[in-house]
Amino acid sequence: MTGTPSGARVALAPEGSSYVATGLPVLDHLVGELARAGRFKIALEVAPDSTDEAVAAAGAALGGALRDRLQAGSGWALVPSAEALASAALEVDPEPRLVTNADFSDIRVGGVSTDVATSFLGELARAAGINLHVRLLEGDDPQHVLAAIFKAVGAALGQACRPAPTSTEEEL
Repeated sequence: MTGTPSGARVALAPEGSSYVATGLPVLDHLVGELARAGRFKIALEVAPDSTDEAVAAAGAALGGALRDRLQAGSGWALVPSAEALASAALEVDPEPRLVTNADFSDIRVGGVSTDVATSFLGELARAAGINLHVRLLEGDDPQHVLAAIFKAVGAALGQACRPAPTSTEEEL
C-alpha cells in the first residue's frame, strides 16, 4: 500500500452525504450508502496503484477517520435493500477484526473481480479498532446484498459514533 496517497474526513450530520473518489465506481457508491445510513458527511479520496491497493487504502483511511469518533463504543443494525437483508454489530476492541458470512470472491460486481466488500470492511475494522460482525441473512442479487451490507455497517457505525442515550429515574 506504499505510494498510495489517501485521505478521509468524517463528520456527523442530520443526513448523510459523501464525496468519494477511489477510482472504483462500485466502491464509491457503496461508501455513499454507508454515509447515508450512518448519517455521516464523508470525504474520501484515494489515488490507486491497483484495485486491491485502492480498496485497502480506502478502508484504512475511513477507519482511521472514524477511530476517535466511536463515543458509544458499540452499535448494531439490521437493514434491507430490495430482497437482501444484512446485519452488522460492532464494538471497540483492542484486537480488531472482521467476521462475516458473506463471500464475494467468485463474483464480479461493477466490473471488479476481487472481493471488494470483505477487503474494504476488514481494513476499516482494523484501522477503526473495532470488532465488526457482518451477517447476510437474505439476498441473491450481489448489488442488493452489497448495498444491504454497507447500509447495515453504516447504521451501526452511526450509532457507535453518537453518545449513548442516558436515562434517569425522573425521565422514566
